[in-house]
Amino acid sequence: MNSECKNPDLYIEILKEELIPAMGCTEPIALAYAAAKAKELLPEEVAEIKVGASGSIIKNVKAVVVPNTGGLIGIAAAVVAGVVAGNPDKKLEVISQVAPAKIEEIKEKLKTLPIEIEHLEEGQAFDILVTLISKNHRATARIVGHHTNLVFLQKDEEIILELKDQEAADSGLSDRSFLSAQGIWNFVKSVDVSLVQELLEKQIEYNMAIAQEGLEKEYGVNIGKILLETYGDDIWVKLKAYAAAGSDARMSGCEMPVIINSGSGNQGITTSVPVIVYAQEKNLSKEELLRGLCLANLLTIYQKGFIGRLSAFCGVVSAGASVAATIAYLNDCTFSESMHALINSLAVVSGMVCDGAKPSCAGKIAAAIESGLQGLALTQKGKYYKGGEGLVDSDIEKSLKNFGNLGRIGMQETNETIIKMMIER
Repeated sequence: MNSECKNPDLYIEILKEELIPAMGCTEPIALAYAAAKAKELLPEEVAEIKVGASGSIIKNVKAVVVPNTGGLIGIAAAVVAGVVAGNPDKKLEVISQVAPAKIEEIKEKLKTLPIEIEHLEEGQAFDILVTLISKNHRATARIVGHHTNLVFLQKDEEIILELKDQEAADSGLSDRSFLSAQGIWNFVKSVDVSLVQELLEKQIEYNMAIAQEGLEKEYGVNIGKILLETYGDDIWVKLKAYAAAGSDARMSGCEMPVIINSGSGNQGITTSVPVIVYAQEKNLSKEELLRGLCLANLLTIYQKGFIGRLSAFCGVVSAGASVAATIAYLNDCTFSESMHALINSLAVVSGMVCDGAKPSCAGKIAAAIESGLQGLALTQKGKYYKGGEGLVDSDIEKSLKNFGNLGRIGMQETNETIIKMMIER
């Protein structure tokens, strides 16, 4: 099969767009970013806040700690943090630098400011609308489609920015229509790794640091620690434990940044940490590790393109499947064998629901990686699920579209049911 990669710069651009630093769960951080952008436009003290959020935003903010707020949880906390202490220039690290006095101010304003939160039932799955009102002015910021994608800014009657419909949802990201599993494979095999080294070394540094943090301290229910204590430090346990520990820390308010993938820190951790741990345990070269991370990251991005950024389909499932394909690649498996490992994994855990960001995400990460390792083991024994069995189709591209349609279309009602239960509760 032709191994030439056409237009490698396009793949590198996608990696640069998607592998960016974020502190905390990205949905509350996106709310804080929108609030900080609106606050930039307001010349007076905020007297009232109105927030509109799509159901998937509500779901992913409801139960997760907002970093640098002293343990506060929820939409109101995220927005007030953005108003009081946000630096919009830092985007997904918008509240990474908050003085202790500011934390107290956030808590006080949560008690005193009128804050109205509305469920946006129409429009985009990813939709945030923040309006800040002062004595004489008002300012509005709207984010659609992905976490820093500002599509509307208004101060009083002056519209500063306005994008509409599909233009709004797609703005800020390069075209992905050319992506294919084979194209990604060809890029990984042929890319000059010096072109992605700095980007991926930051992913290694950040994501392994928060994984170590999760193992050393008490966060969430300590899935990572418990896996190691219960099952030992075998390499296959470590792959799950280190990734889960990163999520343990992140979901419980750890203020360390991660390099995200497809808008999600948990997906960034799941995609990268098992590959890094595997390379370290097997004494692989830096080049092998960097190529492996290229493959894992791009496969996760590709799968998420079919599913969408927010849905009822838990995103770490795609990341765990990418890990399976990547470890197969690092063991000199062929393209076909590596893709069988990926599909073997998806055939088992696709349909795991996303019921919001919270400590149990760490357990889901461990389960997704375990499924990936099972898929890898089957492939290494020459076993794989065949086309026509469930959602598995005759080739990798058709299979990925099937699993994507399950998440994007088939699980819409599931997502709505989860959101309804959360709002009523």
